[in-house]
Amino acid sequence: MKIEIESKRPNALMDRTEVAFKVDHKGEGSPKRADVKTKLAEALAVSSGKVIIDHMETEFGMGVSTGYAKVYGSEESAKRFEKNYLQARNGLVEAEKAPKKK
Repeated sequence: MKIEIESKRPNALMDRTEVAFKVDHKGEGSPKRADVKTKLAEALAVSSGKVIIDHMETEFGMGVSTGYAKVYGSEESAKRFEKNYLQARNGLVEAEKAPKKK
């Protein structure tokens, strides 16, 4: 799996950098969000707790995925600005379980 950063755009107001990326995974299945998050953090030289993957899409039959991520200045900033479901999806908080219907 190889990650290529297509664009980076700073957003000082929200204390983050917005990143568009491409993942080359020919011959493999669609990459896991956690694996991409780790590789992206390595490529940007930040801790993985500061990286939030917003969305990622795989092109059918191509072995290439494209996505959009936000790299925050701190984990506290990520928790303040991101929606709960994205925090849970990226492993910052525990997912809330809906009560079972009777």
